[in-house]
Amino acid sequence: MGFREYLEKIGKKGVLQRVDAEVSKKLEISGILKAIEPTPVIFNNVKESEFRVAGNLFCTKDVIAAYFGVTPVDLIPMLSKAISERSEPETVSDAPCQEVIESGVDLDKLPILFHCEKDGGNYVSSAVVVTRDPDYGQNLDFHRAMQFSKDKFAVRVVRGRHFHQFLERNDELDVAFCVGNTPNVLIAGATSVDIGIDELYIANALEPFKVVKAYSNDLLIPAEAEFVLEGRAYLKERHAEGPFVDLTETYDVIREEPVFEVKKITHRKNAIWQALLPGALEHKVLMGMPREPTIFNKVNEKGVKCLDVNVSPGGCSWLHAIIQIDKKSEEDGKKAIEGGFAGHRSCKHIFVVDEDIDIYNCLSVEWAMATRFQGDVRMIIKDKEQGSSLDPSAEPGTNMTTKIGFD
Repeated sequence: MGFREYLEKIGKKGVLQRVDAEVSKKLEISGILKAIEPTPVIFNNVKESEFRVAGNLFCTKDVIAAYFGVTPVDLIPMLSKAISERSEPETVSDAPCQEVIESGVDLDKLPILFHCEKDGGNYVSSAVVVTRDPDYGQNLDFHRAMQFSKDKFAVRVVRGRHFHQFLERNDELDVAFCVGNTPNVLIAGATSVDIGIDELYIANALEPFKVVKAYSNDLLIPAEAEFVLEGRAYLKERHAEGPFVDLTETYDVIREEPVFEVKKITHRKNAIWQALLPGALEHKVLMGMPREPTIFNKVNEKGVKCLDVNVSPGGCSWLHAIIQIDKKSEEDGKKAIEGGFAGHRSCKHIFVVDEDIDIYNCLSVEWAMATRFQGDVRMIIKDKEQGSSLDPSAEPGTNMTTKIGFD
């Protein structure tokens, strides 16, 4: 199912809210998205652009599970299987994403949103980014991009990520920012796998889809994406990026980041821009959910029967994980905590609970903390180590933080 088909499907069900009044891409659309989340919405009359905008589409695990025709508890094994049993998508020569080839590049014509009042500029936040290294092949990932001219972005490239490694190896790279994708592509783009694995193969294992060669370079891209921004990223050409409200709903700092020069824009007829509100529920679920299978597998590798994992929205869907186990021995809680931190190294706090606790209900988890936890014997405090760059309370510069496990 393509992005367009999904919108039509939820529209027929009456789930998709329509806004026909004129709205601005500066603050107004983002404000409405936040006010009505998790309700999906399409804006049919954007003041600064001929294109429509849709957002709040995949705000919960229930919605994503329904898209795939499974239950939320099935998502972890489904994603684990897709990672281990990857399959090559079909390559086509004629694709919807290239129905319109823009003759020039003018990013101001696109409904790239200005989300929050102190942001550094208009931001692309929903794009899956395709790059390629001569030795490692293609990579699919998420990278926010701040527009600073009619044809250039400053791209936040986190050190150590595969895109960063590719740039350091090559100095510059062909890049395609693909906007308007369904959960198989979005989730695959958010997974953490070994370098050299093409995440589009994971996306195809989740749900078969087609790819096409980009119009101006040799990258393979999702054939049914709504928009594709093709160009070149430069390691040594830098521009200030930020401020930006990130996953933690706090402002990230300004950095000098690599420049992405857009050289060609292609899109579908009557294309629809996919909005992803930074720090909101959809951002959280798409970031956190792909980390759950790695935690699940590492806990099981420790000899503990893991039942489910929730990288919870209350922990910004990044810094907290709630692990449900079938406890067999007194050591299982400690082993599960060790497995959890091994499975998601950015995690700051891990909570291990029994099978009778609803890990998607914060009241149930808090009840377990209140009635079953004693800090002197069931709290594991790790030596201060490197945590997440997203944690605003971590040590500035080094991201050193104290990590704690609660059994």
